[in-house]
Amino acid sequence: MKKPTSISGIAGRARADIIAMAEYASARSLVADDAQTIFLDANECSYEAFIGAGNLARYSAQQPQELVRHFCEWLDVSSRNLIITRGADEAIECLFRAFCEPAIDNVIICPPTFAMYAQSAILQGIECREAPLTDDFGLDLAGIDTAADKNTKLVFVCSPNNPTANVMDETAIISLCERFEGQALVVVDETYIDYAIESGAARSLIPAVEDYDNLVILRTLSKSHAAAGLRCGGAIGSQAVTQMMRKVLAPYPIPQPVIANVGSIMTPSNQKRLAEKRRQTIARRNWFCDELAKSDKVERVLPSDANFVLVKARDAAKFCGLAQQAGIILRNQSHQPRLENMIRISIGSDAEMQRLLDALNGNAAPGEKPGRTHKIIRKTSETAISVTVDLDRAGPNNIQTGIGFYDHMLDQIAKHGGFAMTLECDGDLHIDPHHTVEDCAIAIGQAIRGALGDKRGIGRYGFCLPMDEALVTVALDLSGRFYLDFEPQFPASHVGDLPTDMVRHIFYSLAENMQANLHIAVTGENCHHMVEACFKGFGRALRQATRMEGSEMPSTKGSL
Repeated sequence: MKKPTSISGIAGRARADIIAMAEYASARSLVADDAQTIFLDANECSYEAFIGAGNLARYSAQQPQELVRHFCEWLDVSSRNLIITRGADEAIECLFRAFCEPAIDNVIICPPTFAMYAQSAILQGIECREAPLTDDFGLDLAGIDTAADKNTKLVFVCSPNNPTANVMDETAIISLCERFEGQALVVVDETYIDYAIESGAARSLIPAVEDYDNLVILRTLSKSHAAAGLRCGGAIGSQAVTQMMRKVLAPYPIPQPVIANVGSIMTPSNQKRLAEKRRQTIARRNWFCDELAKSDKVERVLPSDANFVLVKARDAAKFCGLAQQAGIILRNQSHQPRLENMIRISIGSDAEMQRLLDALNGNAAPGEKPGRTHKIIRKTSETAISVTVDLDRAGPNNIQTGIGFYDHMLDQIAKHGGFAMTLECDGDLHIDPHHTVEDCAIAIGQAIRGALGDKRGIGRYGFCLPMDEALVTVALDLSGRFYLDFEPQFPASHVGDLPTDMVRHIFYSLAENMQANLHIAVTGENCHHMVEACFKGFGRALRQATRMEGSEMPSTKGSL
């Protein structure tokens, strides 16, 4: 099939049949969408899937405007240079379908690298040629040039590279763009680039798209925005390239829930939160690498610009076996070229990384039973809360309610209760602390109750404690029945940024959602000491009540 003469530049290297093919257009894509429009074009239902469903009865647009706006603001690109897909994987598939003729064209990958490039080539019937990375895992420009011929359509570069975790040299990538001008697309996978940007190791090559029409950048929310389960990513390239990709993209690829969730992810406050999470991940990665390098089971820990590290073990199979005995799954990369005895390790939480170190150092009991853990996600119109408790692990604790003194008090409960708690809350503090304080207590109570399970073997009862001139008496019974006796008389309206009139409400919500009998009496002169004594005393009572003392049910009724 002859290519139309109007197609020039790199777009002219697309498949002839794709160039000739008209882009699919649904009926609704041809009209303006507003609240008054009646859509009877796509055989959708006139009712929702369940009461309260959010527009699930309707297909979303191929490129939903709200989603496009979020991506454009995030990446600072024009919508004409953007295509949004189901993760970066679908963008890879679209590039193959739009530009590569099966059994004729070829692509080049640089192993060891992300396996999906080769996998997609096989699925599309495209020859996949290899130009291995150099000994220090950099690009071999001469090797790529040798592997290429007139039928080379795509050259894949992963930066930071998976699994080696290093950023590729920017000048080398630009050299590839110049070398393959008018011939092949240089596809740079920046899945992990936000970690390199955060640490100052690299910058995104998205601005270079304006200078090189054969440069395509892959981005995704999976790693940088903790949204792997959402499956939302895309590609940035010249307008001619993204138009070709849209031709081979499904008519309705983006599920409606994705649009709403991306909106929540991309709020300014959450973007700030995620940036801090990335900084914490980088700090934890650096700490873990230092600790891991001390192990006699490790030969080398490679430098990392991502949220994972590549480790050369003395025996990768034994290394992974020790981790698996402790319930930890790692990725042995020994099957990849020049990665014998190398293991890729994702950076998890503080507790998870410490558990791996303990397993390698022989400090973790093999076959250890899972702890009494429970996670609660609670979302209302006023607050969004995630809380996890582990009653069998003493810390670490990470409490972030947005109310400093409340964070301190909740930390006291976990610290003196002898358990680990992680809590994050995004609440309407611009109004007042009430909803945040109440809803956090509700969620914590539910999490503790869930972690207790059937309560078999627990102590059930607890009591405590003095603090300086303040005296608090706490009596707790994890009976499965709610009752609170607590009438405090605090001499001040606030302690720090916590209203003292909310303290009784906190313990009411805790007791109600734990389904516990709770009696608290406090006296004293210093309001700070009185409030803190209540939280510490409750923590100490909880420690006694949740402590495992055997396997019997602590009730003659046979259940609690």
